Amino acid sequence: MGLWQWTWASILLRLILIYFPHNVLNLSSRPELSTPLTSLRRLAEGYWLKQSSISPYAGSMYHGSPILLSLLGPLTVIRIEGLPAHILCSLVFVIADLASAMLIRAIGNILNVAYSRKLNTLKLGKLVDSPDFLPAGDIAALVYLWNPFTIVTCVGSSTSPIENFLILLTLYGACKRLPPLAAFGWVVSSHVALYPAILIIPVILLLGYGPDSPPRKLFFQRNPTRTVDDIPFEQSAHSSYFSWTSIVLFFFWVSVFASCVLFLCGLSVKEYGGLHEMIQRTYGFMLTVEDLSPNIGVLWYFFAEVFDFFRDFFLIVFHVNILFMLLPLAIRLNHRPCFLAFVYIAISSILKSYPSVGDSALYLGLLSLFVNELADMQFSFFLFSGYVGVSLLSPIMHNLWIWRGTGNANFYFATAMAYACFQIVLVVESVNAILNHDRKIRKLCTTTN
Repeated sequence: MGLWQWTWASILLRLILIYFPHNVLNLSSRPELSTPLTSLRRLAEGYWLKQSSISPYAGSMYHGSPILLSLLGPLTVIRIEGLPAHILCSLVFVIADLASAMLIRAIGNILNVAYSRKLNTLKLGKLVDSPDFLPAGDIAALVYLWNPFTIVTCVGSSTSPIENFLILLTLYGACKRLPPLAAFGWVVSSHVALYPAILIIPVILLLGYGPDSPPRKLFFQRNPTRTVDDIPFEQSAHSSYFSWTSIVLFFFWVSVFASCVLFLCGLSVKEYGGLHEMIQRTYGFMLTVEDLSPNIGVLWYFFAEVFDFFRDFFLIVFHVNILFMLLPLAIRLNHRPCFLAFVYIAISSILKSYPSVGDSALYLGLLSLFVNELADMQFSFFLFSGYVGVSLLSPIMHNLWIWRGTGNANFYFATAMAYACFQIVLVVESVNAILNHDRKIRKLCTTTN
């Protein structure tokens, strides 16, 4: 079967699972899939409150974007006879998954073309011409579509597919060096989920230097007398030149789209406390971890046990921990901005307030874009087995704790801790493998000289 046959087969599988009644699969109630920020049930409740002339943020149900509420809310009240009540929203999620896979494929093709051209400049084209060199874009698209995490997130009535699509739209616009598209994706994704705001660094590097490449100093070693002016930037094999024009345009469009988003949000909630109420109920909710219902993350259990006196201190520690790693990683991986984006997304999915397996579906799809560079990655089977084991144990431990009463919160939290550990190992080993690949290229380049 070819790419498109596998693609349509994955869509058909989603449609079959969506048609099943919710009480059969019961995925929408799984804490691994639906969080207080991504649950479609909470979104439907918020829309019902708004239709009843009550603030959608009244009580503690809805904490998402008012724009997302306005777009998906009407679909939650439309009923089609003979079909599940959630069918229209689920179809939107299926379309979002398909569009995300196509964006991943396009990003992979851009990375492959740029990387091949730069290796040819270093006279290392044999690495690209080798039969072991795989079409990373096609593989990554299929990995994203057939990843069980992606499938259950789509079927489980979670808004994560929308968030993933917006993040991928940002990276695609940056890879194509289209500042308006990159700015639109970054502003909207940051507005919807907040944590994608840290992708500003990879986006700037992509717009400034272009897609991932070997370390830039290798090109100067190969052509020490050549300057950027010798070749147009679009055709240049080395990307030491930083395009400030693209960055200026990007921030201009960011200001435009951010103003539009704030204006639309202001109109939507002007009768319910205005922007101040919205920010407090959305971003404030994310940062203060008010809802301690169980999820696949580690923060809910920690803040359920910590003394209130220390709560603010540890909130700062956890959130600053994400920011603390941004600059060192950007300095070390500045020549690989797409891979840097994967690392940022993986780190944020470990430490964010309300993670779900939809976050893992995204960064695993992005990781597959580097299937050639990560061919020698260690512990691959160990990590695969770990992800499978956690996926099976998590619902079992939750059932023992919540429904059967034969366990306690430690049972479920143990799987969350294991899941976080496997993610940390994945990030560390993938970074180590990509740096080893760069060292290999540097060694080959020195040998050919």
